[in-house]
Amino acid sequence: MQFSDLGLSEKVLQSVQAAGYTTPTPIQEQAIPHVLERRDVMGIAQTGTGKTAAFTLPMLSMLETGRARARMPRTLVLEPTRELAAQVEENFNLLGVQHNLSVALLIGGVSFGDQDAKITRGVDVLIATPGRLLDHFERGKLLLSGVELLIIDEADRMLDMGFIPDIERIIKLVPFQRQTLFFSATMPPEIQELADRFLSNPVRVEVAPSATTADTIVQRLVAVSKEPAEKREALREILRNSPDLTNAIIFCNRKRDVSILHRSLRKHGFNSVELHGDMDQRARIAALDAFRSGQATFLVASNVAARGLDIPDVSHVINYDISNHAEDYVHRIGRTGRAGRTGYSITLVAPGDEKYLAAIENLIGQDVRWDGPTLAEFRKAGGGGASQSRRDLRSDRGERGERRGGRKRPGHSDERRTGQTDERRTGHSEERRGELVDEHAVAPAPSRTRNKKSREDRAALPPTTDTPAEQPDRKHRPRRHEPEEPDHSVVGFGSHIPAFMRIDPLRR
Repeated sequence: MQFSDLGLSEKVLQSVQAAGYTTPTPIQEQAIPHVLERRDVMGIAQTGTGKTAAFTLPMLSMLETGRARARMPRTLVLEPTRELAAQVEENFNLLGVQHNLSVALLIGGVSFGDQDAKITRGVDVLIATPGRLLDHFERGKLLLSGVELLIIDEADRMLDMGFIPDIERIIKLVPFQRQTLFFSATMPPEIQELADRFLSNPVRVEVAPSATTADTIVQRLVAVSKEPAEKREALREILRNSPDLTNAIIFCNRKRDVSILHRSLRKHGFNSVELHGDMDQRARIAALDAFRSGQATFLVASNVAARGLDIPDVSHVINYDISNHAEDYVHRIGRTGRAGRTGYSITLVAPGDEKYLAAIENLIGQDVRWDGPTLAEFRKAGGGGASQSRRDLRSDRGERGERRGGRKRPGHSDERRTGQTDERRTGHSEERRGELVDEHAVAPAPSRTRNKKSREDRAALPPTTDTPAEQPDRKHRPRRHEPEEPDHSVVGFGSHIPAFMRIDPLRR
């Protein structure tokens, strides 16, 4: 089947031919006719199969008639991340070259003023993240009553990861008589129930079973230690020794680990950039541009880069941290092996990650092969033990301390156990220490036996009646719980009364 058989307009067909597309993908072939019929569609397909073009092409055909009105967009595309929203805008600009349509991008990290100016002039296509969209609406700069087509991309992510309240609010703001499209690579049953609330008699287009991975991706597992230093060293060995590796996206679960791993790779001579949610929008765009253009070989990223990013020539995806959610694994490795190319996925598995690995293999319906020993064999051979790694680390620290001439703790030094003293550590020789003892006449410390005997001798003596004056060496302080004796010499208001007010009545 060709694009001309799908019912697209002549302008769209010219744009498709100019972009270099020849035949539609299965998701495009099945979804585009239903979208052109104004039906609600739920599209499920593997990542990297062209879901963005599946709703972009029919939308361009439908927008050829009509015009935009100020602050009232005609179509609304919701994306979970800024990067995905910017990518969809690029697709509209590429495929809509024959159309005179206005597109606005509402994402965080960009000035409100520029976005307000576009909305005020009127836009045909509004691409936004939920948070920034609601910010504009609450400012009174945006009306959603003119939306004819609502598209929720990465639907499972939008509905699952805390976006449910925002999505429900946005759907209440758009007209009830609208067309709604859901597209995603995974659709768990609990998310399916939520999607049914927003779709009206939808057509389910499922090209491949939900949460399956592409056959063009070679998946492997590597057993590593849980100790961070050893795990980073294992990653560096993979980056050095993988024969077909030209570039790679390296995923971490936490933003802090992204920064740590990025600095470590840069320190060891690897050309890498980082991408996570705490970066401002300009830095995130610069990092993606550097990786796309080949200026950076490795992109260390959090799950913000796991969904929908279209970077065609990624040779490897490396899961430095195994994903806590099995669905994220499918999206992560989908960044490679796109458009029929061969890709490679390597997942580092440490002790304690067994349950996450089992969930992933259960979701994708296959067992992933191990590259080298399995995790059980790795642990049996003594690898991956955090306690052993800590002992080795303490040993290394001890050796570094000796090279620096550092002082060891008492009880851990061989010299202290044998009665020897290191002059470098104490700063005095044995002769000098003897002079100091003679000069100050320091008595040797009493032994525990002598102290005990002295206490017994003192207990046998009668109680002393010496006053503090007779015992000059003893500091006499009243105990806090003992009340002091009242002073009867003060009469009247107290000792603070001035002398001229103290008049003896007997002298009158």
